[in-house]
Amino acid sequence: MHFSNVDTSEELPVMEHFYTIQGEGYFAGKSAYFIRLAGCDVGCVWCDVKDSWDVEAHPILKIDSLLREINLVNANFVVITGGEPALYNLSTLINKLKKSGIRTAIETSGCYKLLGDIDWYCFSPKKFKSPCEDAFKRANELKVIIYNESDFKWAEEHAHQVNEDCILFLQPEWGRQDRMLPAIIEYVKSNPKWRISLQTHKFMNIP
Repeated sequence: MHFSNVDTSEELPVMEHFYTIQGEGYFAGKSAYFIRLAGCDVGCVWCDVKDSWDVEAHPILKIDSLLREINLVNANFVVITGGEPALYNLSTLINKLKKSGIRTAIETSGCYKLLGDIDWYCFSPKKFKSPCEDAFKRANELKVIIYNESDFKWAEEHAHQVNEDCILFLQPEWGRQDRMLPAIIEYVKSNPKWRISLQTHKFMNIP
């Protein structure tokens, strides 16, 4: 299933787009232009951008207009997120960014096969909808959100299925960070294949 109410060769539904600092995962601390696409059918109960779920609540923007905004700030790295960005064919957007010398990354639940030659695939699986096989093959980064103790086992189940070069991250759910971060620290010390990811942009009070 892909949302088909837009011509993705020219436009995409966008909740917001902005130049900032990547706050989490492998590229934490790097300047990045974020494109947050509208639309999601995964339905995570602790999602902090639920406003992105409804496609009709957000404008349809021309890809070329997004490119002009990105070039104005001289960004060299674009993160495509959501919502669930893999609902759409991203080939045109990604190809145009690459032609401009801009590296591309996606943050996705992995529920849909990605259409587009992305440079970096951040796979963040959710319990509410199963990922597809393509996500395990393509993942450069596995980022598992830890909400309670049982999530460590769930994280390992996914770690066993990704490719051998995939970098593994455990990230506390923001609202339960005080409770879960100590457990994550001890887990990573005992299982050093994992790294810790924090939502540092929230500490810095930036989007």
